Amino acid sequence: MKRVKKLDPLQLLSYRPKPLQIFMAMMFLYLLFTTFEVETSLAFTRSVSVSSLLGMEHQYRLLTKASNSPSQRVFQGSVHRKTMQGLQKVSTLSFIEALNDSSVAKNEVSELHKAARHAWFEGKRLWEEVESVMKTENVTRFKAENLSDSCQHSISLPGSELRGEKGVKVMMLPCGLTLGSHFTVVGTPRWAHWEDDPKISVVKEGEGKVMVSQFMMELQGLKSVDKEEPPRILHFNPRLKGDYTGKPVIEQNTCYRMQWGSALRCEGWKSRADEDTVDEHVKCEKWIRDDDSRTEEAKATWWLTRVIGRTKKVTVDWPYPFVEGRLFVLTVSAGLEGYHVSVDGRHVTSFPYRTGFSLEDATGLSVKGDVDVHSIFAASLPTSHPSFAPQMHIELLPQWKAPLLLHVNVELFIGILSAGNHFAERMAVRKSWMQHKLVKSSNVVARFFVALHGRKDLNVEIKKEADYFGDIVIVPYMDHYDLVVLKTIAITEYGIGMAAKYIMKCDDDTFVRVDSMISEVRKVTSGRSLYIGNMNYHHRPLRNGKWVVTYEEWSKEEYPTYANGPGYIISSDIAHFIVSNFKKHRLKLFKMEDVSMGMWVEQFNSSRAVEYVHSLKFCQFGCIEDYYTAHYQSPRQMTCMWHKLQDQGKPLCCNMR
Repeated sequence: MKRVKKLDPLQLLSYRPKPLQIFMAMMFLYLLFTTFEVETSLAFTRSVSVSSLLGMEHQYRLLTKASNSPSQRVFQGSVHRKTMQGLQKVSTLSFIEALNDSSVAKNEVSELHKAARHAWFEGKRLWEEVESVMKTENVTRFKAENLSDSCQHSISLPGSELRGEKGVKVMMLPCGLTLGSHFTVVGTPRWAHWEDDPKISVVKEGEGKVMVSQFMMELQGLKSVDKEEPPRILHFNPRLKGDYTGKPVIEQNTCYRMQWGSALRCEGWKSRADEDTVDEHVKCEKWIRDDDSRTEEAKATWWLTRVIGRTKKVTVDWPYPFVEGRLFVLTVSAGLEGYHVSVDGRHVTSFPYRTGFSLEDATGLSVKGDVDVHSIFAASLPTSHPSFAPQMHIELLPQWKAPLLLHVNVELFIGILSAGNHFAERMAVRKSWMQHKLVKSSNVVARFFVALHGRKDLNVEIKKEADYFGDIVIVPYMDHYDLVVLKTIAITEYGIGMAAKYIMKCDDDTFVRVDSMISEVRKVTSGRSLYIGNMNYHHRPLRNGKWVVTYEEWSKEEYPTYANGPGYIISSDIAHFIVSNFKKHRLKLFKMEDVSMGMWVEQFNSSRAVEYVHSLKFCQFGCIEDYYTAHYQSPRQMTCMWHKLQDQGKPLCCNMR
């Protein structure tokens, strides 16, 4: 038997390993270390991925248990949980429980609740479609060329081929209009008829009916949300008979996000010489009126002209351009500054472009009313797809991504309401006031809140946009104008999750001076409940007309004091109150989200005093000097205002489109 030789301890101390042995030992330690690091990293990555990419099906399972299971309650826990919430792309607010018919008393189940439940389940279907597309298709190669196949340089349709419902004739303009585009409508006004509908005619006291003959031609934009009427980029309304003046007039207007602007009325008088022109055309041309005093004026001055011997100026008087039963040829062309309308070859009126619209938004032409349309022809149309093709506006550059939220005390959270197809608006916000140093440092955090669109391809693009920029929170229901209030609740809940001291709501066409927002909230004594904005006092609901509010929807004669929707701020304790009552099914919902906020704050104020701060610098319509917020700003105006703020250090407005 062979004996094992024992090693002397002194020999061990003096032993020197060979280079190969040293190398193998180092490699073993390196592999051991890297294996541990990879496993730890993958575990953390998986936890973030589950939180930030929560699908609708998983959401439904989690939300039904959220009120009972502490481990699944949203936006609670440590800083690590808060970091994941900063990456959240889908709102986890439990709408499905709060809107459950069984959890609400029968006498409290309003039409709004029913619409919200329908929109929620429809959103579930839409989200499943998005997930299916993301899994089965190479969505990174979603090309704009495919969307532009329908773009045509010109379109011609006879009246019999114009589609529409309820007497409305519609021609689709798939790619909108561009500079120099024009379209021609050939039609015949119908003979006047008796009408007593107050929406169409103004009935004088003592009269039951009036004779009416009028029609409307409208350039319409793409719907932002389901079941909402499309925006009117140009509303052209000749009233042959039936206007409240008793005279033939032409009225023009726009409707931007369900709000009508001030009308431009041409009543037969030529625009004043000192009034602004549109591409050197007057806004209104003159036509013969039955109360025209020019004949009497001529009789009074003929002798003076004869004595002086001055050459008499020859003028031609034209009648009102539309006559019952007589054919007309109406042409509208897009100029640099506005639309120009001519009838039978003569210029009649010009309508300046208004803030919030662009030519490419005009994706439909409709004609309705007392007119027979024989044909419509459109030419010089763009050959590329309009703004709802995100490839034209989204800039996939790292500098526009939202900063990571790590160990940050958020002073102000800004929730931005945005429609699904507003790619250009969101990009303009990213490139303008979201570049403020307070946002970049995460002292102020801004997120877009977007509901699902009716078009699957748009929802896919929204998901891609959210994944890349990290600044979109998808509220998973089918978007609807009357349900904007749900986005507002989602904003308050998201702000609570960030432990923000103050929460602001604004729109994606609102320019925000971030430093002014911080200055305003810091003026208030610490610990006080706060509600700041452009306040409305003693406003009454409209009981008739287009924007009617029924007594079932709002029974009181006045609204509570509320701040205008384009921009307002509340303190976090009010936000906690709103979310808590929503989850307990105690929060009343109203279709006007800004009025809803005023109602909730009033309810909170009954138990704890709220400091209402009113400021006109939260501008409701457009932009004013030294603004805090400016509403109805186009993407170009947003970037222009940001450059002025940076270069000149002053809050200056930009008047270009």
